Amino acid sequence: MDLLARSYHVLAPDSYGSGKTADWPSDRVIRLQDEIDLLEPVFARAGESFTLVGHSYGAAIALLAALRYPGCVRALVLYEPTLFAVVDARQSPPNGVDGIRNAVLAAGAALDTGDQDLAARHFIDFWTGVGSWNATPAPRKPPIAGSVVNVRRWSHALFTEPTPVEAFAALDIPVLYMVGEDSPESAHAVSRVLLPVLRRVEVIRFPGLGHMAPLTHPEVVNAEIARFLGQVS
Repeated sequence: MDLLARSYHVLAPDSYGSGKTADWPSDRVIRLQDEIDLLEPVFARAGESFTLVGHSYGAAIALLAALRYPGCVRALVLYEPTLFAVVDARQSPPNGVDGIRNAVLAAGAALDTGDQDLAARHFIDFWTGVGSWNATPAPRKPPIAGSVVNVRRWSHALFTEPTPVEAFAALDIPVLYMVGEDSPESAHAVSRVLLPVLRRVEVIRFPGLGHMAPLTHPEVVNAEIARFLGQVS
């Protein structure tokens, strides 16, 4: 945000149950389309044309929002969108997203026993490598563990999204799709399904980086984002 705010009007909303946004207010299990509904006032404030930048769950939301607002979204910047449903639709389990499927099951089992710390360890270590949770500074752990209570909800939204992968061929806009070469197979499996259907996509692969590179190596990822926006703005 600090980097882009020098040249752009930057809006950074939180999804349901994250940051300062209230929790999902319904007994119905959340869908990605509900997350887009939440963002409608932000899109209205952004104006007639804007670019969406998203990582992981946020990148999946951005992809679907671009389909809903084809006249408004002028470009997409995505770091490993976790739209796992497109993998399951292509090949029934067992498949490339079994890793995250199993990590969510393990985290959910820990939550059922009231152990948020263990749930966070299952989830964070899956995405960032074994030992990452133990290495996380103590002051940073409580908000992360608190957010991991949403892991089943996130998983349900990402695994049950009904939009067929072929629909994304309608996106006639520039797309920057960033991939960490050391990311788990679950992220790479999604990219192998999505990339062939995106019409105007530029792919950046970061050697030695993983799924959480926007947090672990922000200077590297942010430089590519700024470069791309400079080309498409």
